[in-house]
Amino acid sequence: MITAKRPDDVAGEVERLARTGQKRFVISTVDHGGMLDQERLGAARYAAGLQSTVELEEVTAAAAAAR
Repeated sequence: MITAKRPDDVAGEVERLARTGQKRFVISTVDHGGMLDQERLGAARYAAGLQSTVELEEVTAAAAAAR
C-alpha cells in the first residue's frame, strides 16, 4: 500500500519497490478518488511501467463513514 501524499513521492516509492521486483501496487486514497488521487495514480502508473498493475484503494461506504 502506497500512502505518500505528493505525486512525486508516490512515484519515488513505486520506483523503489519496482526495483525490488514488485509488480502490483495499491495507492491509498487521500482525496476520495478526486483529482489529487488521480494525479497520484498517474504518477504511480508512469513509475511502475507497463508490465505492472497499479490501482487505487477501494473506498467502501463503511470506510468512508469512518473517516
